[in-house]
Amino acid sequence: MDYRSASSLPAARQPKLIGRLRDALRLRRYSLKTEKAYIHWVKRYVCFHGMRHPEQMGGGEVTAFLNHLANDRKVAGVTQNQALAALLFLYRHVLGVELPWLDGVVRAKSAKRLPTVLTREEMQAILSQLSGTRWLLVSLLYGAGLRLNECLSLRVKDVDLNASKLIVRQGKGNKDRVTLLPHCLKQPLSAHLNKVKALHTADVKQGRGEAPLPLALAGKYPKAGLLWGWQFVFPSL
Repeated sequence: MDYRSASSLPAARQPKLIGRLRDALRLRRYSLKTEKAYIHWVKRYVCFHGMRHPEQMGGGEVTAFLNHLANDRKVAGVTQNQALAALLFLYRHVLGVELPWLDGVVRAKSAKRLPTVLTREEMQAILSQLSGTRWLLVSLLYGAGLRLNECLSLRVKDVDLNASKLIVRQGKGNKDRVTLLPHCLKQPLSAHLNKVKALHTADVKQGRGEAPLPLALAGKYPKAGLLWGWQFVFPSL
């Protein structure tokens, strides 16, 4: 069945495929970032083939789409690989179809570049232009080796000031890890948490202050989102 445009789909049918894809990803506990990326590539794939449903397509159409990314869009190898992973997941886990070996895929070339690393002096120059919460956040990115999303997702319960460590939950590859908290950031972070706790206490008194919980914890512990330990370290960012 051919579709002329996404907007022409009946409201009851439009989210069906994407909804099934999202459910399959969450069942296997893929990260939210991966979920968004896979949904993006499936939508791109469907649009590229004139809004045809993936059930009507197969290895030939997947190969054509991947070649389009490499030859026409000039995407990097890692981008093409992500698109391929999304489509393989769609066919295998949502549609129950094993795609044939994609022999005709033109592999996008991955550029080899040296990473750009700021010197200590350059980092100090950046930090000198910041203050308050933004200074603390950037200092944690640099000093504790956190990615931006990891820092923004950091919760109070995963900060151990006494042991000078942070626990990163569901980082890259959906893995947890422990990283060190620089000694020079312990006092500023402690002061920041005291301010956040005061705001949280005031919010709870007004019937607010509930943080979203990961996975199925909200159903298992309905009131846990109000607890101090589950609050975000940087709730306003």
